[in-house]
Amino acid sequence: MEQSESEMSLPSWQWLGRQSYMPCWQRMQQRAAAVAEGVADEVIWSCEHEPVYTTGRRGVDNRTGSALPAPLLQVDRGGETTFHGPGQLLLYPVIDLRRRGIGVRDYVAMLEQSCMNLLADMGVDSGRRCGFPGVWIGSGKVAALGVRVTRGVAFHGMALNLAVESHWFTAINPCGLSLAAVNVGAYVSVPSMEVMAGQWCRSFEALLAGR
Repeated sequence: MEQSESEMSLPSWQWLGRQSYMPCWQRMQQRAAAVAEGVADEVIWSCEHEPVYTTGRRGVDNRTGSALPAPLLQVDRGGETTFHGPGQLLLYPVIDLRRRGIGVRDYVAMLEQSCMNLLADMGVDSGRRCGFPGVWIGSGKVAALGVRVTRGVAFHGMALNLAVESHWFTAINPCGLSLAAVNVGAYVSVPSMEVMAGQWCRSFEALLAGR
């Protein structure tokens, strides 16, 4: 029996550790389909990926078109080319927007706000950049965002740079922008990846609970 919007509980959270991208992507697709069917609950997964470049529905590698230092995958999220790999924290909520009565734009804003609140708690000022999804510290992009909504269920999510080696980003134009990617670790001491994942999840859940 389906819960009403007012009865919906918060999703569970799971730390997955270091993961290859493809199995995570397939897992998100399968879970989103099951949530849409009403046979599985919402979930929030957090992980760190093995090195990979992904590009969204706007096209392939948007700068060089040449060989990259890690595999390039075309995926079903919005957005352009970005890097995922060591030193980067991924937040992957699988959320039933339709049942929760949340619009896509509001959901994107919620993801961004959860990241900004997390950084504010660490003493780091961050914000949005008009017309470009994600989170910024000054003129540098610290978090990328890409979402897909299928049958009212959102998946994919956000990637937050904690301590990513810069050479991974120099091979691309991150998310279509000729601007530098930055790391949280350049501004403040960062706890372990798993601790950060738990803090980010709680930040996101607080916003979800307030809807």
